[in-house]
Order: sequence, then C-alpha cells, then structure tokens
Amino acid sequence: MRVLGLDVGTKTVGVAISDEMGWTAQGLETVRINEERGIFGFERIKELIDHYQVDTLVVGLPKNMNGTIGERGQACQQYAEQLKELFQIPVIMWDERLSTMAAEKLLISADVSRKKRKQVIDKMAAVVILQGYLDSK
Repeated sequence: MRVLGLDVGTKTVGVAISDEMGWTAQGLETVRINEERGIFGFERIKELIDHYQVDTLVVGLPKNMNGTIGERGQACQQYAEQLKELFQIPVIMWDERLSTMAAEKLLISADVSRKKRKQVIDKMAAVVILQGYLDSK
C-alpha cells in the first residue's frame, strides 16, 4: 500500500510518498502548477501514481483555525475532486492546519538556510500532512 500526500498551493504542489508498509512519509518533489492558467500538474501526478503504484491520495485541507473552510480550502477540495475523477482511486482530505509552520520549524531546527527552505517547504509540508495521516491509521 503506497500513499501519495499532496500539499496544494496556487503555484506548486508539494509531493510526499509513503513507504510500502504505509508507516513513514518521505518528500519526493515539488510540482509547478499555475491555477490561473489551468495548469494543475495532473500529468506528473499520474506518472508518480503509476511509478510508485499508489492506491490512495491524501490532499491537505487548509482549514481556518476555527475549523471553517475558506477560499483556499475550497480550491483544494476542487483539486481533490478532479484527482478522484481522473485517477479513480480514493482521495482523502486531511486537515493541514499548521503543516507549513511545522515543516518550517523542522527545517530551521535542521539548520537549513532560508533560501533552501523556500525550495523545499512545500515538499516538507506534504511530508507533515502524509505522516499525520499515516500516524492516524
């Protein structure tokens, strides 16, 4: 069982993959997208699904601190619906409140420079999202 975790933004999608046992999450890459132009990176995500034999997708759902779903959360829900339709595998929405902040703290504690943090923050946020899901199972 492999699970792909996605941190969906307006310009990038951070991607993480589970190990085959579904215990740990590792960062894979950051896929460039452009919401305004309708470029969502689905081709690359399909390649990753096929390569890693993924059977479940976990998409981060950015809720507001009071639990409501705002504009960004709605965009992530729409993205998840498109994934379901395109790939016909389960797509789970996972509360990602503070995942980017947690990823940032991890990178700072590892003494990663600000420039390098910016390059990997989305991928690390995907790891935090996916690991949270895996830990809940």
